[in-house]
Amino acid sequence: MNTSFDWSLLPTFLAALERGSLLGAARQLGISQPTAGRHIADLESQLGKVLFERTGRGLRPTALALELAGPARAMQSGALALAERLLDTQAQQAGTVRLSASQPVACYLLPPVLARMREALPAIQIELVVSNQVSNLLQREADIALRMVQPAQASLVAKRIAEVSLSACASTAYLARRGTPAQPPDLLQHELIGYDQQDDLLRGFAAMGFPVTKEHFSLRTDDLIAAWEAVRAGLGVGFAADYTIDTDPAVQRLLPMLPLPRLPIWLTVHREIRNSGRIRAVYDFLAQAIPLAL
Repeated sequence: MNTSFDWSLLPTFLAALERGSLLGAARQLGISQPTAGRHIADLESQLGKVLFERTGRGLRPTALALELAGPARAMQSGALALAERLLDTQAQQAGTVRLSASQPVACYLLPPVLARMREALPAIQIELVVSNQVSNLLQREADIALRMVQPAQASLVAKRIAEVSLSACASTAYLARRGTPAQPPDLLQHELIGYDQQDDLLRGFAAMGFPVTKEHFSLRTDDLIAAWEAVRAGLGVGFAADYTIDTDPAVQRLLPMLPLPRLPIWLTVHREIRNSGRIRAVYDFLAQAIPLAL
């Protein structure tokens, strides 16, 4: 094996390992698929070993690839830390920070927070990654993430900064047409808006003793914005975060006795870059501003 191989090929190796295909790796890194394939082939040639088996469904990592994944990620983390330190010597609180958040948080909770941040940190630009999927901070898809689940990776630092309360809700137009439910069992007589693939609501109804199936929901979608807009349009009774409900005075909270869970908000950052001047500034601002916004 040639021990002086090209270290710059490691990001493509890690992206291929993460995404499971050359196309996925290319999209993550912003390069072409042939370039990604050439990087993997060059790395395999320099190592003298096969890292991936090519299959019809993508790439299957070999035992060697899985063995090298840990050291490669450690090298990547070190490189990121070095890059951040070098950048911070030039500008402590200036530049771009990538922030990841779910649809409702990004659309209804964050905008006024970001407006205040713009006044407080005018030299920092925000790249907002809006996705209900958990962004991979290890692969630098984002610098900071707002998550509803605590990350398990030891290299990530997470701080529980707030809790989100949920409520059943419906538009005043719907309630005028169908009446207002007074007790939880009354929901079974109403048009319900719920999830398609997720089963959180089904399990919640079951915990209250109600044998509810998907067929009880007249509209099912896993797109939280679409579900909220359906509530606003009067399609039925839905379930939303209170901060979202607060944005529309024509939507009314229902059944305050419902035992709905409170969802934690975790502010998450990579351990190696949390001391970056600009990332630290955004992190600290969000840690204070989001609880106030809620």
